[in-house]
Amino acid sequence: MGENERTMNNIKGKGVAERSRANHNYSGEDEDDDKITSFSFPSVKSSPRNASSKYDFVKVRVWLGDNADHYYVLSRFLLSRMLTVTKIPNHVAIKIALELKKLLIDNSLLDVSQSDLEVNLFKLMERRGYGEEYINRYKMMTRFHHQRVPLVILVCGTACVGKSTIATQLAQRLNLPNVLQTDMVYELLRTATDAPLASTPVWERDFSSSEELITEFCRECRIVRKGLNGDLKKAMKDGKPIIIEGIHLDPSIYLMDDEHKATTSVAEGHQPNPLSVASNSAVQVENNCTSTSGSNVVNSQNHLVHGVPADQVNKVSESLESIALATASENKGETVKAAEVNGSTTRKEKPGPKPIIIPIVLKMAEFDHKALLEERITTRTLNGKCVVQDTDKLITNLKTIQNYLCSFESQGLTVVNVAATTFPQTLDWLHGYLLQCIEQGISSESNEKSRQPAEK
Repeated sequence: MGENERTMNNIKGKGVAERSRANHNYSGEDEDDDKITSFSFPSVKSSPRNASSKYDFVKVRVWLGDNADHYYVLSRFLLSRMLTVTKIPNHVAIKIALELKKLLIDNSLLDVSQSDLEVNLFKLMERRGYGEEYINRYKMMTRFHHQRVPLVILVCGTACVGKSTIATQLAQRLNLPNVLQTDMVYELLRTATDAPLASTPVWERDFSSSEELITEFCRECRIVRKGLNGDLKKAMKDGKPIIIEGIHLDPSIYLMDDEHKATTSVAEGHQPNPLSVASNSAVQVENNCTSTSGSNVVNSQNHLVHGVPADQVNKVSESLESIALATASENKGETVKAAEVNGSTTRKEKPGPKPIIIPIVLKMAEFDHKALLEERITTRTLNGKCVVQDTDKLITNLKTIQNYLCSFESQGLTVVNVAATTFPQTLDWLHGYLLQCIEQGISSESNEKSRQPAEK
């Protein structure tokens, strides 16, 4: 018995030592761990989410401004998230953030300026092969967050094309916390208000013609736009980025009257810029909606309103008018003090930065689209959420909506082909495209600010 007890104790001791060594090495630090000290209690194996480094217990203060009036505590997590925005892989970004923290603490740099922090960070990035291109992206995104430029990314498309997946992945890559789904807004409006919305999706219903389908689709999109008013207003006013994805996104609402603007710029000798078209769309929507209530429904697609009852037209007109009145007074960043009876002067505050609105339409080939749709129908049928439906009819309706959405490509809308075999490449391209759009938006804003003092 004595021998067996000693053997069991030795095995337990080795197990404790091995687990403790594994926990010690998980933090990613490159330290010698050959020596094993005695342990008075068994260690519990930690989960990867709770892993930390000893450097996380030391605070490094980063001071801001010329006079170093304010500071923030350096966070490895936030720094690594910022690095992933520049298209650095996540595992490399985590290592760079840890190396920077170790460098500062080992050299007793517990109080450092923002400029010195960035100098050391850029050296570590170059050492790992991420040079000038990635450094410029980091500087650009830093300016973007400092200027609090409103950013609205619209991921449009029909059902089963990967809108939610792409929107979530882009939000993670660009470090954007807000992703809003129009399906949720649709259900809230349908169940909690008296909005004229059906429980069955528009692409699952029967219509006598494609024009009737598009008319109903546009009507529902305008009702959902009213439900999005609060989130869009907050994004414009506070300069917070947001991604909106879903089938109930009609580009005509966000690109209204852009064709006229593009024609004007071509006449002046300038090439129309898709980003400039999109960035002006918010103000254009407000101005166009407040001009006449009757023209709100028609916009650039006059043939779509035929066959719509008059009460529906009036409801949509009233909805758009209320949207315009609510957003026009707050989205532009201007507050005008009303002139009093005694003739006091009107005071205007400095307008906020011009919003960057990037609409994207996802398009999928018919073969892949049909396969995903059949899988969705099968899953919902097994769960008892829907009955067996005619797949060909659904594909026809979805294709009609998809053709309508893609028709705005001539007005500067970006149409992206999505396929299961090239999904990672598509995601990488979208990541780079959005960074390019943000850079163009910031550059145009800077050029406009530099022109204003010269004109004065």
